[in-house]
Amino acid sequence: MSAHDTAPHTPVFTGVVRAKLDVVLARYPTKRAGLLPALWMVQEARGWISDDAMAEVAQVLELTPAYVKGVATFYTMYHLHPVGKHFVQVCTTTPCNICGAEGVAEAFLKHTGCGDLGATSPDGKWTVIEVECLGACGFPTPVLVNDDFLENVTAEKVPEIVKKYSA
Repeated sequence: MSAHDTAPHTPVFTGVVRAKLDVVLARYPTKRAGLLPALWMVQEARGWISDDAMAEVAQVLELTPAYVKGVATFYTMYHLHPVGKHFVQVCTTTPCNICGAEGVAEAFLKHTGCGDLGATSPDGKWTVIEVECLGACGFPTPVLVNDDFLENVTAEKVPEIVKKYSA
């Protein structure tokens, strides 16, 4: 059990989730090719991917736990520790930084109570991180709140955004 685990691991790939995985795996020539979708399924079911969940993915896909962990840690879209209900990604690449991205990130930290980048707010509702690029340099500063893409975010707009998601 990893340091972030608070309870014994309950298998993810049972019942409906296993049936969904089987449909996905049927699309690929090898089980290994279904690794990224399998990791998404774990994250969708649990909110993050624990070491125990990675071991389960490895077993189901007939891979080594080290291989699965190597893939999961390579991609930034997988949460390897618990995150808040609202996961906020603020683009701080140079074009966005010139347009005030640091102020946007600071405003999210202040108004969510996270305190530090990567930390979860005490109420468990928010996690704020910086990301290198959200692919919208024409609309700085872009922000992702869970799966919602927001453009032209300024520090002044942050309180209203936080209020919207807190409702």
